[in-house]
Amino acid sequence: MGVRHAREYRDILQELTDAISNIEDCYLFFEMDVEAWNELQGEEKHEVLEALADDVFYGLGEHPEIEVGSGQVIYNSKLHHIVVKTNDQVYHTVRLI
Repeated sequence: MGVRHAREYRDILQELTDAISNIEDCYLFFEMDVEAWNELQGEEKHEVLEALADDVFYGLGEHPEIEVGSGQVIYNSKLHHIVVKTNDQVYHTVRLI
């Protein structure tokens, strides 16, 4: 099925990475503990977050709602966007077209 998009994937991935980085415990997606997460340096954290965003993007094609730590990432195929929620509130909307 997949997530349909018309924007450049690189731009979507960057925006999704930035949005997911605001989920305080996003590292739980990879089953990391807070100590392992805090040991990572800035660029290493960014690489993990980008891999997380990439995994989530492709996962949304199969499961339109994915939990990332205490947050949620939701794909709305009718409105062509991805919503990132933290604390049950919409934090950011990533437009796909």
